[in-house]
Amino acid sequence: MHHNEKDGATFRAHCCPCGQHVSDGISRRGFLGGAAALGGVALTGLSWSALAADEIDESNPPKRRPLVVKPVLSYSTPSRRPQASWRAWGGVQTSEDVKKELARIKGELDKLQATADFPVTFLPIAAVRNTQELAGAKDEIASADTVLLYAAGGDGRILKMVGKTAKDTIIFCRHKSGPTYLWYETISPIYLRQRTDKLAVKGMDEQDVVIDSQEEILWRLRSLCGLRNTVGSRILAVGGPSGWSTPAAPKLAREHFKLDIRTVSYYELGKLIKEARADRAAVERARRRADAYLKLPGTTLETERKFVDNAFLLERIFRGLLKKADCRAITINQCMSTIIPLAETTACLPLSTLNDDGYLAFCESDFVVVPAGLLLGNISGRPQFMNDPTYPHDGVITLAHCTGPRKMDGKTIEPARILTHFESDYGAAPKVEMRKGQVVTNIIPDFKAECYVGLRGEIIDAPFLPICRDQIDIRFECDSLELAQRMPGFHWMTCYGDYLKEYGYALKRVGIKWENMG
Repeated sequence: MHHNEKDGATFRAHCCPCGQHVSDGISRRGFLGGAAALGGVALTGLSWSALAADEIDESNPPKRRPLVVKPVLSYSTPSRRPQASWRAWGGVQTSEDVKKELARIKGELDKLQATADFPVTFLPIAAVRNTQELAGAKDEIASADTVLLYAAGGDGRILKMVGKTAKDTIIFCRHKSGPTYLWYETISPIYLRQRTDKLAVKGMDEQDVVIDSQEEILWRLRSLCGLRNTVGSRILAVGGPSGWSTPAAPKLAREHFKLDIRTVSYYELGKLIKEARADRAAVERARRRADAYLKLPGTTLETERKFVDNAFLLERIFRGLLKKADCRAITINQCMSTIIPLAETTACLPLSTLNDDGYLAFCESDFVVVPAGLLLGNISGRPQFMNDPTYPHDGVITLAHCTGPRKMDGKTIEPARILTHFESDYGAAPKVEMRKGQVVTNIIPDFKAECYVGLRGEIIDAPFLPICRDQIDIRFECDSLELAQRMPGFHWMTCYGDYLKEYGYALKRVGIKWENMG
């Protein structure tokens, strides 16, 4: 569907707004000739024989990097003085108290390690009474991503020194989960507000304080693990980076998320496809993988088989490029108009299966929404469903696209019909029957990367309308008109589970505001 602006410019509001032009204003000839012009480091001089010889892994993408946490116990052991106030609040006052508290913390950290659904490493606990003792742990603090500060007591300069490390810091205080901590009383007025009425510590606020709850620690660490795996991460942009109606999107993604965007031109991709087709072993392997996929429970084929075979050949090329680029994220520009004649299929199915196997794979190279999907995927550890939203009404909104993963919970294969891609009526695209009753997180990024919106929903239907193949109706709790008025941008990211708390906690650290409408 085409819509004409007043100035005569054309954009496409369906799933792949990509015609013969490129949204960054580069000609088709320039686009095919060199993706480096679109920004990012270009992979050139590629050959299928070199990629194939590099032992392409078809099951295990690079894993998320563990969040490294340094636990620090701040305490004091005061001495009695006659007729004087010789001790502050709190139940950690003696060497024996400290010994017991260290054992308690160690036991709690062991449980957190065992229950965490994300990679995390806890360094040895440092027990400190002053800044001099804290300085003795400076090397491990410097090597950690996060400091988990158990503020049982001690000088406020300890907290200030930890804050100056520029690490993400979580401050834990006990009320009833063990001996009451001194800073349960004073963490807000003395530290966070520095004896004023407003927050006064750069980079910290009330969300960084946890009282008693281990679950509250856990979700914050999950959030920071996602953040650490997103900021500075690498993504492969086939056809170069772009942005839906926003040419500045790749630049904004680099500014906020420090993304390392590597590019492959369609000229290079076309050569790889041609060489791979001439490799009988590669073609046969793709056919066998297509056989195995079509035999998965709940799978029905409703398009030409050759499109599926071609899809798995294209997917194997993508895996080789991902390995070459040493990353686990990929996005495809010019999804319909350019890739179809090269691959003689669509990229829908390859992106779906890559997501199922633990990669982060998105169509359209839309860097308005790609960073949002990277962060949500790295927080949740689950596949992301990039989609086109419709208009909210009666507490319901339809989300649709043609690249839906089948392992939306990260484990279970859901039923799918393998159809053509809707707009082109060509190629192979899954219509995944996503789980009714499933709670989902929806991230709605804005074009300017100034404020993202989060929305919790519940899948109530997986219809089969004449729109993009993967379709879900979700019910939400906020007012429909309010959502329509406040939802920015265009594309959404959706995943199974509720990760709104984690998302907002991470987002504030990259300079983007957060509005939780869940």
